[in-house]
Amino acid sequence: MRGGDGEWADDTPPNPAAAALAPAQQLLRASTAGGAPEVIGEGHAPAFAPDGRTIAFTRRGDIWLWDRTGGARKIAHVTGSVSALEWSPDGRTLTFVDERPDHSFVALLDVGGANLRYCAPTLGYSEAPVFSPDGRSIALIAHRDPPQGAAPGEGSFWSIRACDVASGTARTVWTAPAGIGGVWSGTRGRNLLWGAGDVLVFPWEQGGWRHAYALDTKDGGIPRALTAGTFELESMLLSRDGSALIYAANPGDNDHRHLWRVNLVGGAPVSLAHGAGDESLPVLGADALAALATDVTHPAHPALIAQGVSLLGNARAAPAMIAPQAVTFAAADGAIVHAQLFRSAHPRRRPALVFVHGGPRRQMLLGYHYSWYYSNAYALNQHFAALGYDVLSVNYRSGTGYGQTFREAPAIGRDGASEYRDVLAAGKWLAAQSFVDPARIGIWGGSWGGYLTALALARDSDLFKAGADFHGVHTMVRGVGANLSPAQADAAHQLQWSSSPMGAIERWRSPVLLIHGDDDRNVDFAQSLILARELTARGVPLRELVFPNERHDFMRYADWLTSYRAVEAFFDQTLMHRAATAP
Repeated sequence: MRGGDGEWADDTPPNPAAAALAPAQQLLRASTAGGAPEVIGEGHAPAFAPDGRTIAFTRRGDIWLWDRTGGARKIAHVTGSVSALEWSPDGRTLTFVDERPDHSFVALLDVGGANLRYCAPTLGYSEAPVFSPDGRSIALIAHRDPPQGAAPGEGSFWSIRACDVASGTARTVWTAPAGIGGVWSGTRGRNLLWGAGDVLVFPWEQGGWRHAYALDTKDGGIPRALTAGTFELESMLLSRDGSALIYAANPGDNDHRHLWRVNLVGGAPVSLAHGAGDESLPVLGADALAALATDVTHPAHPALIAQGVSLLGNARAAPAMIAPQAVTFAAADGAIVHAQLFRSAHPRRRPALVFVHGGPRRQMLLGYHYSWYYSNAYALNQHFAALGYDVLSVNYRSGTGYGQTFREAPAIGRDGASEYRDVLAAGKWLAAQSFVDPARIGIWGGSWGGYLTALALARDSDLFKAGADFHGVHTMVRGVGANLSPAQADAAHQLQWSSSPMGAIERWRSPVLLIHGDDDRNVDFAQSLILARELTARGVPLRELVFPNERHDFMRYADWLTSYRAVEAFFDQTLMHRAATAP
């Protein structure tokens, strides 16, 4: 796909370069042997048929087919948006997810007759459809959200179901029991695999950590744990013959990712890659295994995984990078906080920065991140360290990598902002270090990290003397569940307000740089408009950098550079050249 926005592919195409005519989204087909690519048409989410001759794709609720003989033709339309297109092994049927605003269905489409059927529709979400190896059945995950105010571990909210492709009849294969793991939580990749021997593989958090489990599709029964321990499964795929699971996880070191292999029939996992770097998002090509690899000096690059990690092509290195140090400290409520310290080589007491990632379902690592957004953030943290700042990158509660209890901590976000305790503890930890000037501590972050940056400046300007806020959320007030009484709804709204930067705006004194693209589809541009008005009314020093037509994750590299240079100049004036305190 070229053009468009991969996250909001059916929306109006972005135009961050402000062209007179916005570039169209296009699908192109390129030969692995080289040569000019062939334009298929407008659309996204392409899926090759098993014979490699036909491509299915989608745009705005339509499903299209393309082949070299007939070109592109529309074969179906659904009410929602289409995702997870997958062909049956015989190439006669497509399965996909029809996503609606507050629910979703899994559908089957007969390619020849264009007959559309829905599999086991529920009052919730159906997702992750996968064909059995013989193509006669599909399995899917059905889940619903717990009601607002539900106690942790209350109820069973997800199950695995199977549908017969020919008849459409459905059955429940297994239902997650109530308790820990009773609420669905998947990986960012494939969440249901159908392996050899009619075994389904899926993630489950029964023990408080996301692990892979195997389940016999015929007999059901109790799922067998394929992975176990105090670590988190991040992504997974089946071996070519379907007999083994290949997965990325962080066993033994929560701040790194490595690849492992385990047989579906059981046995000890085997390490496929282990070292100072990280490997993630594994993929197979024939019998070759590749993944994205990163380390302290190398941004994400493709690598072959065979008796270790070897580069595929060139991978540029930045040899002057500082190896971040893993540090831990306690928040005021006793929670242990994990962070990475970028220690400057400058000899005197110096300014320092706290970095807060977005998400919040993310985790920063001890090297370049495999995500574009956080790879850029890692590079900027390195740049700040080279300039003479000490930088502490905080993995606050509600993030990933440290188990369910950490991710689903009580009172996070709009329910009390408990994760801010970790951010505050990070600032205090820096202030207590002999190499840091406690009067020159700043903070920066984007998205949810922008929210926490603004919250820090609003609540604790005495500690955080300046902040750079990329497209942050500034008022957390939103609609509450219809299951709440009017009195409960009022209390929930009040809690949301007190969890917001706007709820502490009267205490905000530190200067801030606000950065936002006005075509942001993740965090409404109005969030920055509201804050700018309020800060201006109170005389709080404010700088602004606005990108017309730019999205949340900036699409133009030039806009990232402009933003980062503006942040550097802002901290240079507010922190670096501010009068230092006596040691």
